[in-house]
Amino acid sequence: MYTADDLIHAIQQNDLAAVEKILDAEPALVDARTADGVSMVTLAQYHGANEIVQTLLARNAQIDLYDACAIGAAERAMGWLAMQPNLANTFSPDGYTPLGLASFFGHLDIVNALWMYHADPNTASNNALRVTPLHSAVAGNHYEIAAKLIEAGAEVNVAQADGFTPLMGAAQNNNLQMAQLLLDHDADVNARVDKHAAQFADMTALDFAQAAQAPEMVALLQAHGAK
Repeated sequence: MYTADDLIHAIQQNDLAAVEKILDAEPALVDARTADGVSMVTLAQYHGANEIVQTLLARNAQIDLYDACAIGAAERAMGWLAMQPNLANTFSPDGYTPLGLASFFGHLDIVNALWMYHADPNTASNNALRVTPLHSAVAGNHYEIAAKLIEAGAEVNVAQADGFTPLMGAAQNNNLQMAQLLLDHDADVNARVDKHAAQFADMTALDFAQAAQAPEMVALLQAHGAK
């Protein structure tokens, strides 16, 4: 007999054969959840296991709004929003908004749909990371989504946990286009990570660019006053 923990482990290992074997024996596990409430579909998406996502869907995994926003199932997302428009500004079991999930995974069509239901671009996740959709779009290198979030009023200098800003994320990723977008909208080039942060303490966007050995990013930031 297999358990949810067995399926979770197989998904985390991106082991499609094991997932199929477990679900052949225990079909109901397709709708199991992790200890913090994450579905198997979203867990597979988090681990970049697209074949497993498709396998779970083919086995009729139930999809809620958060799952739909994570995997890019636009029609399902629209269906949920049409039935329950108040869901647009709620949180997934592990603390992310629908807009945050769609922004991180690069689903522009769902981002656009969420605007129709007044999704707030400045609502941070209600977990320890405290990431906003703009942080998520930057982390995922989704320029067009980041631009739309800013156009919709996303705060460019918002800090997630430990004071990490979107510009720091762009510098860390060596994404010049993203950094330029943020700088064009008055990103604070000299903001610092909190002094007592467990990781990257007191670093600036320039520090991240230098650590990434990204001379063009260093030059861009310095041209905008980075010290």
